[in-house]
Amino acid sequence: LVTRRLLHALAGQGVLYAEINLSIGVLLWRNQPFHPIFDAIEAAAAEGPIPVRFIFDAVRQFGLEPASKVARLAAQCRHRGVIGFGIGGDETRGPAEIFHDIFAFARDAGLHILPHAGEADGPKSIWAALEGGAARIGHGIRAIDDPLLVQHLRDHQIPLDISISSNICTGVVDRLENHPVRRLFDAGVPITLNTDDPPMFHTTLLDEYQLAHTHFGFSREELRQLARNSLNFALDYRPAA
Repeated sequence: LVTRRLLHALAGQGVLYAEINLSIGVLLWRNQPFHPIFDAIEAAAAEGPIPVRFIFDAVRQFGLEPASKVARLAAQCRHRGVIGFGIGGDETRGPAEIFHDIFAFARDAGLHILPHAGEADGPKSIWAALEGGAARIGHGIRAIDDPLLVQHLRDHQIPLDISISSNICTGVVDRLENHPVRRLFDAGVPITLNTDDPPMFHTTLLDEYQLAHTHFGFSREELRQLARNSLNFALDYRPAA
């Protein structure tokens, strides 16, 4: 039911394709049964109004073995629409470099590496994620503190998946006017707008676009560019014939 509601809500906002993070690390930590839950999500997605792919997310501070288990499940479900493996959680308690072997396993299994980094921790967290083969960076807002990193992201066209409301709600940015989304965009860093967790942060994708327009002065053409970025940097988007 949750999956159906989410996909219909996304379709109603004009979304053509979605890559959805599933917090498999939290599910396993709670000792909830993976297979029946993912079976239900997969079945609901198959009947949904838009195509969906999944990213299995581990929790950094839970340690290496739980993260490895999430990566193995992602690899096992590669043929079921799972395209990526990511890590979230406390960057200081689980730096990306300790997960590099797990990233390598996931890459060898045909998965994309999609970690959160540079949300609460500094640019070094993003560098470590990139060294682990990250295809995109979740959040990544602290890149603004390192001009060389900004240049690297721009020159190599590595996108940041930014969630403005999430960053305010979690306190990693104290006020809207201090959020670096505008400065990163103006510096040429590829950016996509995202919701992170819509119910938790009381937002929608349209709300995030409205924030970009109202508070950061993104023009209609710049908003179109953000929308194009979402499709251009999607990992398995196939335009309708």
